[in-house]
Amino acid sequence: MIIGYARVSTQDQNPELQLDALRATGCEQVFTDKASGALRERPELTACLRMLRKGDALVVWKLDRLARSLKDLVELMHDLDARGVGFRSLTETIDTTNAGGRLVFHVFGALAEFERSLIRERTLAGLAAARARGRRGGRKAAMSKADVRKAAAMLTDTAITKAEVAKHFGVSRVTLNASLTREGLGLPPASDTDP
Repeated sequence: MIIGYARVSTQDQNPELQLDALRATGCEQVFTDKASGALRERPELTACLRMLRKGDALVVWKLDRLARSLKDLVELMHDLDARGVGFRSLTETIDTTNAGGRLVFHVFGALAEFERSLIRERTLAGLAAARARGRRGGRKAAMSKADVRKAAAMLTDTAITKAEVAKHFGVSRVTLNASLTREGLGLPPASDTDP
């Protein structure tokens, strides 16, 4: 069975151009979404993908009508291939039901993987460069170094509990303990009066 999928970005756009091309290709059924490609929920696409069976072919007018990104497109193609479903894009003349079309998609897959690797490498290099300049990643510490020193000084008074100190600085006891440890000011275990 040849099944078509069309999508227009807004309610006022007309899908007729896509629908005419899909019908001319011999699509027995066509699913049409009227939604932005950035939206995750596209009910007609979901219904279309559910309907496809081994030996069927999914046809779209253009690749960008189907997926939001190359990564999404490659994942969808792998899913279709695993299910034994062919794919054709009319505008880009891609047809995975033949060897040439499958080759094109393997190249797309390799490019998507290469892009992910480049992004990861750039991210790691950026983090290393920031560390070399003395910057640390992650969230800002809940307590400044000065606050941790003040908290340690307050805790030298046995009449003041860690719970009171934590409340004074607006943090939890766990955060207070972690901050003291981070600054090398960890104190002996709390007394029995320390809740």
